[in-house]
Amino acid sequence: MATLLRKIGLIRLHDRDTDGAKQQGSRKATKSGSQKNASKQCNSSSNESILLQSDHHHHYHSNHQQQHNHKRSEQPPSTTKDSNKDKQQAGSKVPPASASSTSSSSIPGQPPNKQHCAQVRSRRLMKELQDIRKLTDHFISVELVEDNLFEWNVKLLQVDKDSALWQDMKETGTECILLNLNFPDNFPFSPPFMRVLSPRLENGYVLDGGAICMELLTPRGWSSAYTVEAVMRQFAASLVKGQGRICRKVGKTKKAFTRKEAEATFKSLVKTHEKYGWVTPPVSDG
Repeated sequence: MATLLRKIGLIRLHDRDTDGAKQQGSRKATKSGSQKNASKQCNSSSNESILLQSDHHHHYHSNHQQQHNHKRSEQPPSTTKDSNKDKQQAGSKVPPASASSTSSSSIPGQPPNKQHCAQVRSRRLMKELQDIRKLTDHFISVELVEDNLFEWNVKLLQVDKDSALWQDMKETGTECILLNLNFPDNFPFSPPFMRVLSPRLENGYVLDGGAICMELLTPRGWSSAYTVEAVMRQFAASLVKGQGRICRKVGKTKKAFTRKEAEATFKSLVKTHEKYGWVTPPVSDG
């Protein structure tokens, strides 16, 4: 009997242990299953969040790309293309030949500006020659030096007939007062260089070498409106006003005026008058 009870007790203990082990196994299985489900849910949620993020990133990237493409379409063409296009157009266009280049090509080796000045000077002097030849009072006459339009020999045929100079001309048989005029490249905007050749004069604002002391023959006193005829009439008046006379002294009458001496004297008198100014002669000088 006691043995039977022990066996029954052992059986119960065994069953209880077995049930406990089963319950623990079921609990573990349940717990592991719940963990697996939870992990699955976490994985699925994480996968969904990843998918959402990737979709959001892809959507943002596509929108940003569209905006960038839209801005690029609105922007003007690049300056590089424009510059290349302009260069191509500039290279394809040939600039028209200017009048100065055309005129300068007619005279090789001469700058256009110098060519223009020469044309202005030539036209002006040709007109002056024509006007002088039309004079009816035979006041002056002109001869070109070796057919050079820019160098003239001018004969002053008349002065005041009541002057001592006119009497000297009659007594010495002097037909005229001969002068030489050289016209610079920028004439009529600069004065000609004028000097007396013959006869040899004293006073009358005629200096060494035949240089003439007249303000209008200096760059400061000159005007492009002055003509050769007007200059010669002014010179004839200054001769009489300055009491000019034909030199009759022995030895000096044979000594001719020279251009070199005249140029040196003229430069000296210009410097003197630029320093002290031009003074009107006193009444006693005529």
